Amino acid sequence: MIKIGVVLGSVREGRFGDKPARWIFDELKKRKDVEATFLDLKELDLPVFDSPVSPAWVSEPFSQPNVARWTKAVDAQDGFIIVAPEYNRSLGGAMKNAFDWVYPEWNRKAVGFVGYGSTGGARAVEHMRNIAVELQMAPIRQGVHIMWDMMAPLMQAAAPVDPASFAGVQQQADGMIDQLVWWAAALKNARGAEQQKQAA
Repeated sequence: MIKIGVVLGSVREGRFGDKPARWIFDELKKRKDVEATFLDLKELDLPVFDSPVSPAWVSEPFSQPNVARWTKAVDAQDGFIIVAPEYNRSLGGAMKNAFDWVYPEWNRKAVGFVGYGSTGGARAVEHMRNIAVELQMAPIRQGVHIMWDMMAPLMQAAAPVDPASFAGVQQQADGMIDQLVWWAAALKNARGAEQQKQAA
């Protein structure tokens, strides 16, 4: 079973992201080979990253309770779908902060992106791809980009919304999930083989 975490990367009041995040989470749950977990940064309430040392250079995860919970949640997954807005041509601060608190637990895991907002969140997704590479993750090619014409009718709706509202990006989502599960499984097997080799 492949474990995939859906990360809702917005903490704003009245955020739109809950709608596509719940939709893609339900799409993942249709897969018999996937165990999906919903990870909401608003519920985690992470502090602003203020450590004098990068998590790449510490032997143990940071001990602050919310950070420890987040680190454990990241560690438990084989891959991720990050659902995030574009703010001012980049990703929002909450998602960048969530990336920054963790390092080895992200390593060698696959990640896909659902972007929304201006240009369908494309510039935010491009920045997240670069961050993912620095975290030694494997960002997959296919993504989902939700444009304003799809967002506007859903802005005032409560989550979850009718899945048919995302019919225009269903093909993108199907392709992304297929790619993500393949890469997550391949990397899980590779991590397992490396652990066995180190234990021998």
